[in-house]
Amino acid sequence: MKGKLYLIPSPLGELAPIGTIPSYVLPLVNGIRHYIVEDERTARRYLKRLGIATPIDDLTFYVIDKHSSQSDHAIFLKPTEEGHDIGLISDAGCPGIADPGAEFVSAAHKKGIIVSPLVGPSSILMAMMASGFNGQDFHFNGYIPIEKGERIKMIKEKEKEMLQSGASQIFIETPYRNGSLLDDLLKNCAGSTLLCIACDITTQAEYIACMKISEWKNKKPDLNKRPAIFILGK
Repeated sequence: MKGKLYLIPSPLGELAPIGTIPSYVLPLVNGIRHYIVEDERTARRYLKRLGIATPIDDLTFYVIDKHSSQSDHAIFLKPTEEGHDIGLISDAGCPGIADPGAEFVSAAHKKGIIVSPLVGPSSILMAMMASGFNGQDFHFNGYIPIEKGERIKMIKEKEKEMLQSGASQIFIETPYRNGSLLDDLLKNCAGSTLLCIACDITTQAEYIACMKISEWKNKKPDLNKRPAIFILGK
């Protein structure tokens, strides 16, 4: 009998409380000896915080990086063929959402491996919940382009789409580029367009605010190096 691939949620950053992870996750994790992770040190620290009973050094970690290939899919998922469960851990939040682990989930389905997602915090959904924007129709656009021309073009296109269809438009950015993204949103969106900024969700530094672009221009928050979600709505 094949093992399963468990998608294990993690707190939204190292400062987020471990209490955001449901209590039923620990018993499941205690039975897992193989993990697919983005960063081994981060995963080890998280499992220790979670209170795992198995000695960390007895666990096997397979690290996802930019060099991961289809051959790695077979290697990383091989323990399931021997009946062992595998845990997939994202650096923060839910695996597979804006996360490189998605390709291993896809590979698991192709191999007939049962995939079991566990409940945990998702900054994207939590920001959407807190925005008050259209939750019936929203688009997650992932990371916005780095190149300025492409970035501005996308901002204008997504604002137009939002105004025409009413669909909320969600963006994320690498934390150290948050300030540049905010500046471009303020310079290129209509003053009446609503913008929700949600950062450091679930931590003591949590900040969530929604107002018009024209209002944000006088109340710009310092978002440098803070994980943030940006949503355009009306």
